[in-house]
Amino acid sequence: MKTGYSSLRCGLIGEHLGHSFSVMIHELLGDYSFVLRELAPSELEAFVKSDELDAYCVTIPYKKAVMPFLDVISPEAQAIGAVNVVVNGKDGKRYGYNTDYFGFDYMVSRSGVSVEGKKAVVLGGGGASATACALLRDKGAKSVVVIDKDDNTPEGIAPHRDAEIIVNTTPVGMYPKNMISPISLDDFPDTQAVLDVVYNPARTALMLDAERRGIAAVGGLSMLVAQAAKGFEHFTGDSREEGIIGSVLAQITARSSNLILVGMPGCGKSSVGAIIADKLGRDFLDADAEFEKMHSITPADAIRTLGEEKFREMETETVASLGKLSGKVIATGGGVVTRERNYPLLHQNGVIVFLERDISLLPTSNRPLSQGNSLEKLYNSRIDSYRRFADITVESTGIIEKTAELIISAFLEFVNQEVSDK
Repeated sequence: MKTGYSSLRCGLIGEHLGHSFSVMIHELLGDYSFVLRELAPSELEAFVKSDELDAYCVTIPYKKAVMPFLDVISPEAQAIGAVNVVVNGKDGKRYGYNTDYFGFDYMVSRSGVSVEGKKAVVLGGGGASATACALLRDKGAKSVVVIDKDDNTPEGIAPHRDAEIIVNTTPVGMYPKNMISPISLDDFPDTQAVLDVVYNPARTALMLDAERRGIAAVGGLSMLVAQAAKGFEHFTGDSREEGIIGSVLAQITARSSNLILVGMPGCGKSSVGAIIADKLGRDFLDADAEFEKMHSITPADAIRTLGEEKFREMETETVASLGKLSGKVIATGGGVVTRERNYPLLHQNGVIVFLERDISLLPTSNRPLSQGNSLEKLYNSRIDSYRRFADITVESTGIIEKTAELIISAFLEFVNQEVSDK
């Protein structure tokens, strides 16, 4: 982090900012204050003219709407038709810039897929869409087709089934409306890369669809961090530190990723999870306790009175609620892996850790499914699913503190490797 800018008043304006990671990002870039400022459309002009902040980022839906109130607009912002950074100059003029172009370029590079000579489909018609189209054309895309909301129909999509690059610039699938996709990749069989500017969740439904098919997929957090680093230069007039984008991206990814524990009943997920949360300064959520809060019945009673199938349906509702959160430590029920649909719900924002423990050490009291089945049979029926769900496997040492430390170390190493691999 660069210092010496503590007198600067900076921030982000938009209509709805509850999902924003911008404060975390800018805290890692510079020592200036950074606030979130939600504005109704009727408040925009007055805010811009108030000079309440020295400099600020602009997000949905004001990237175009802010432009008439500015005195000077940079050439790249004029060409794109959108502004996402405003600086109130010392000369009394208001300057508008577009750093999304730089951010999207960084995002495309992380995908590892060249767009040159390829057909791209860009979903959405707002400011982010204009940025994506400009960058794709500059990188030599053979053609760039915009599919806006009105065109997103079977008839509108059909002529573009040959698209090789799919870019989502709409807010579809963004928190809290997770697990909704603007399209199905069934309609684009030639897709080689999916770029989704949504950054919360880390993996949107569209990205999860791509991952399942073995298609390269990159989310919007990389774009957000890169454009913020470029914004730092406009805020301060100073150059950013070399390597700062990758460093901040790794730190934000680690902070925002859920650490999710799966494993057999009685393996120690709850006790280890509570210690991990304390060490990381995070909230700890036990899926069984959250199940009871949501459904007013304990998991054990639900299994006994309603049957396992009904219990699993209710458990998936709980998992869906927990999985859309960010930066939590979550201990799941032992059978969460028995329903494949739970995987994307957990994976969308999480690093999944399989806590493995010798079955001879697993207790069975107060665990109806463990009591009613051979523990070895239960383990054998689930082990492949635990390993398929897991990003990391850590064997319990039998010492809770030591196991917690091993998991934290493996989690941070995994996140850093995941960021550096792209």
